[in-house]
Amino acid sequence: MADLHVHPDRLEIHLTRAEKVLSLRRDDLVIPRDSIRSVAITEDPWIWIRGIRAPGAAVPLTLSVGTWKFHGGKDFLLIKGKQRAAVVVDLDGEEFSRVIVSTPHAAKLVEALRIDVNDIPVDGEIID
Repeated sequence: MADLHVHPDRLEIHLTRAEKVLSLRRDDLVIPRDSIRSVAITEDPWIWIRGIRAPGAAVPLTLSVGTWKFHGGKDFLLIKGKQRAAVVVDLDGEEFSRVIVSTPHAAKLVEALRIDVNDIPVDGEIID
């Protein structure tokens, strides 16, 4: 499972080695907080998928990891499991239009992103 780190100026999604291989990606995702338009929690992340996989890996309703391209841009998905909540992060002006990450700590992540940037330690807050 990817590690999520919330810093005063960015959200970092540290992918595991397997996730990097499945998504055909070498680097972790770094999202500037200024680029985040909205954040939502969903109990069914599968209905948020749009477009086609390119590149990435998918097993229907079980696993979706990688880039999904659609007519208006690209999304990055990191969805695992059938009964896991996910966070949907809509972005503006970044490589991806949307990032969807399944995590058992969805509420904690959304709360950390809402906190005033002055309340976050300089070294960041780790969301396991």
